[in-house]
Amino acid sequence: MNGMEKVNKQPLEWLLEEDPLNPGVRYLALKDLEDRAVNDPLVISAHQAALTSGQIPAILAQQDAQGFWVEPGPGYLPKYRSIVWQVIFLAQLGADVREERVYKACDYLLSHAIGKFEGFSMTATPSGAINCLQGNLGAALLTLGMGADERLRHALEWMACSVTGEPYQDSDGRSAPIHYYRSGISGPGFLCSANDHQPCAWGAVKVGLALAKVPADQRTPAMRKAVQMCVDFLLSTDPAGADYPHPYAPKTSTSWFKFGFPVFYITDVLQILEALLGLGLAGDERLLAAIKLLESKQDTHGRWIMEYTYNGKTWVDIEEKKQPSKWVTLRALRVLKQYYRL
Repeated sequence: MNGMEKVNKQPLEWLLEEDPLNPGVRYLALKDLEDRAVNDPLVISAHQAALTSGQIPAILAQQDAQGFWVEPGPGYLPKYRSIVWQVIFLAQLGADVREERVYKACDYLLSHAIGKFEGFSMTATPSGAINCLQGNLGAALLTLGMGADERLRHALEWMACSVTGEPYQDSDGRSAPIHYYRSGISGPGFLCSANDHQPCAWGAVKVGLALAKVPADQRTPAMRKAVQMCVDFLLSTDPAGADYPHPYAPKTSTSWFKFGFPVFYITDVLQILEALLGLGLAGDERLLAAIKLLESKQDTHGRWIMEYTYNGKTWVDIEEKKQPSKWVTLRALRVLKQYYRL
């Protein structure tokens, strides 16, 4: 049993239909929900459709010949049209480095968004490193197929060490302490200046997403320790309530409970589940309330609504807010499939 037997599968046919506006949904549903092999003819044709119609080619059409979008450099700004956001977006849409322009974007980012300290940064300097950026880019680049790139492996190790507080050591055995700043990452354990130097759950979720994509037998000691710190922190409160430190506001951010697509640095409860399930917590009772919250949002047709959108801010729009969403439904069904695979 693959877990889908426990889930309302009404929308699966909807996700699997050919859709020139959202072709990546069919490709990812075939692969992730039906468990079809990458060499399955249906998967191959669906992947080709995703690369030649819909959002992926529309985003790539705006790319500079050198590989970046809008302006050269580390690529964090301008939101949400520069290279950082396109690489994150392309990974979620089902692109990969078999497309030459996608590879060029990944290569450019690895050459310009990593500082001499070897971690990802908004500014290519240590003070511009933030956990959500590290995790988002690490997860995206691994999804896109850059896992063998030495620059990415170094950046993932630096990310893990910035979480644990241990000295960073590169593949040549050179070791250096992790320095923290009043800006960006301000201490181990997900401390972040953007969260008034308190542990940031958004950052922890993103770091967890990235580390989940590193095969368990390839994780370094620092990565394994960072994984445990992610799990411990995200389970320090019930994920269904997302009552993590939020010193700038009296109440928990409502963004946690608005499921959307794409997902950038703002995070939702659904992505907490994506991270923790990726780290091996299938069937864990501590996630049950969050799973029930997710299930409660499924409408009578088995679909989920687009509650959070970046439409008007990105190169392409995705569906309509407050309407049934194939992309959110895909996210939800992937999580339920993983959770119930006992």
